[in-house]
Amino acid sequence: MPSADRKGAPAGVSEGDAVRGLQATGGAPLTGDTVDGAAPAAPLAARRIGVLAVIVPIVYLLDLVTKTIVLKTLEGKEPFVVIPDVLQFRVIFNSGAAFSLGAGMTIVFTIVAAAVVVAILRTARNLRSLPWAITLSLLLGGALGNLTDRVFRWPSGFGRPSPFQGHVVDFVETFPGHFAVWNVADSAIVCGGILAVFLAWRGYQIDGTRDIREEKKDG
Repeated sequence: MPSADRKGAPAGVSEGDAVRGLQATGGAPLTGDTVDGAAPAAPLAARRIGVLAVIVPIVYLLDLVTKTIVLKTLEGKEPFVVIPDVLQFRVIFNSGAAFSLGAGMTIVFTIVAAAVVVAILRTARNLRSLPWAITLSLLLGGALGNLTDRVFRWPSGFGRPSPFQGHVVDFVETFPGHFAVWNVADSAIVCGGILAVFLAWRGYQIDGTRDIREEKKDG
């Protein structure tokens, strides 16, 4: 009969292997994540912030470049039809929120966008989840893209009578006449929002842990 060391693990089996075996038996996470908000055993914040450092500039630059191109090629012109009655490009200047909602509340949405950016940056200090890193990257990149328009675009910006009330450039029109006009930043914000809802529903936490109480209850 194999002997056991003073911590209760059989001889020839490391303490780490014994712990992992107990975790697997009890259904606990095996990746260093814990349940109910406890800190993961292996901090991965720096690595996950690296994901933000890659994805956020990609989203931001893609939004900026596409807006610049359509302004130079389509502003003041007829819509460029890609697929009749399905997809076309048409430049509009949006004073509201995503998908042209809330026109006339530009300064409010500018403040909200700035607050979102600050909140995401503060949250990133505890970021150890790859899915949440991707989610926050989409939200942050999109928020920065539209915030840039609100600060610097026509009809107002720095050095102008009404700062922080610039209009966002929208140009992608799906199902013309039946759906709002949007841009890359809008799509990133919506995708990030959908991912955030899904992750919260599944119990995934920003710090890499997962709340599995609901799954146990269902089981």
